[in-house]
Amino acid sequence: MEPVIEVRGLTAHAGTARLLDGVDFTVVSGEVTALVGPSGSGKTTAALALLGEAAPGVRLSGTVRVTGVEVVGDKGPTGAARTVRGGVVSYMPQHPSHALNPARRVGSVLTELARLHRPGGDDRAVAAGALRTAGLPADKSVLRRFPHQFSGGQRQRVALAQVLACGPRVLVLDEPSTGLDTVARLRLAEQLTRLAADGYALLLLSHDHDLVRAVAARTVLLEHGRVTATGPTPDILPAPAAPPSPPPARATPTEPAGAALEVRNLTAWLHPGHRGEVLHDVTVRVREGGCTAVVGPSGSGKTVLARCLAGLHERHRGHLTHQGEPLPALRHRTTRQIRGVQYVWQEVRNSFDDRRTVLDQVARTAVRLRGRTPAEAESQARQLWERLGLTSEHTTRHAAALSGGELQRAALARALLAEPDVLICDEITTALDAVSTGLVTAEITRLREESGTAVLWIGHDLGLVERIADDLVVLDTGRVVESGDRATVLASPAADTTRLLLRSRNLATATHQ
Repeated sequence: MEPVIEVRGLTAHAGTARLLDGVDFTVVSGEVTALVGPSGSGKTTAALALLGEAAPGVRLSGTVRVTGVEVVGDKGPTGAARTVRGGVVSYMPQHPSHALNPARRVGSVLTELARLHRPGGDDRAVAAGALRTAGLPADKSVLRRFPHQFSGGQRQRVALAQVLACGPRVLVLDEPSTGLDTVARLRLAEQLTRLAADGYALLLLSHDHDLVRAVAARTVLLEHGRVTATGPTPDILPAPAAPPSPPPARATPTEPAGAALEVRNLTAWLHPGHRGEVLHDVTVRVREGGCTAVVGPSGSGKTVLARCLAGLHERHRGHLTHQGEPLPALRHRTTRQIRGVQYVWQEVRNSFDDRRTVLDQVARTAVRLRGRTPAEAESQARQLWERLGLTSEHTTRHAAALSGGELQRAALARALLAEPDVLICDEITTALDAVSTGLVTAEITRLREESGTAVLWIGHDLGLVERIADDLVVLDTGRVVESGDRATVLASPAADTTRLLLRSRNLATATHQ
């Protein structure tokens, strides 16, 4: 089968650092090829090269051909790269916020993309079809929404719809399962399989090895910018052994622990006048030193709950308390309250200033909230930085030069330097490989054991929830449908939503093996 994409000797430099080193791979029509590897291994740099693009300060060499058009030559990107973008090859970035215009309704963007890249067709029909293929309804209420009115997982699907609306032959998808629950991930696997069957060529960049095993015919493994293995997916990513049994729930102490963070009867809405309610009478409690996990389908209100607790979403009513004291909106919080409740959100890229190094911004937290000197703060930041698997080489980089997984760990380090009483983690492992996820969870466990920090963990990975959480809250359509200690809820789920999430997880695991 004739390759649609041919990459030969692709090399990328940023200053003295070599991000890619002689990378070779091909992608053919009617097939999914996966590009996998640890965070920072160069996957996104390789993907951008298919459009003849690179991050600021990155120099490309080698050869990249897309449908026979040379978009990167021996001396870097060529002028022909413009001819393949959109209508031939479309790229969906890892963070949907990079692809979505916050000031425009998604329907108008989709119809405009269809008009630009598929002239002469029915723009509205193309837009609606792209939404449905991406797994979202194409009704008027969805088409009229702005990006901020979708959940993280829904924004991921809107970004996929934008790619599909262009009518490309090649889809380059960077971590498309980010922010998706187990049900949505299973549907995504079915969608990608159908797209390949329809003749698309797909390059899938992912840390989700279960997804890769389900859909990819061939896999390319990148490590430190080099291809270390390539071949049929079962040979590169064999099915894993059965995971170890989760630990039992922690025994409840004789004297019940107090609430480090509590929300009672919380109702939240998106628009003025109490319109667009997304949370309905929600109650969640995080014990001192405990870990409460909140799970649920994409769009169930998990991130709005986290933003209310962090003081970033003011359109709500209910009772929020931190160690028994009322917790106001962020602009009204004392320094002690800001320090005491730290939030690490799902899409962290826009939280970093491109004009300063990421390490400088991480260290600044200890100066502002803990009163440390700049030297003390930098020393603490470097120690934590290394425990999270980031190297000294990363300390001189700005946000644009770090991968999504590296930025997620940097954002966690920034929050931890505040030495919080409560840490709110919103999907903080979505861009991480298994090794980096282990480092993150080990650091959070250490923090709980040594400092008594309470954790509110928001996530879709039920396997990870089983390993770290004491208590579990299940949200669906903005309501708590089930709650209790983690072991009991997962062993004997009472709610249909919980059973569906577990059934989808088990089905996905069985299918991928």
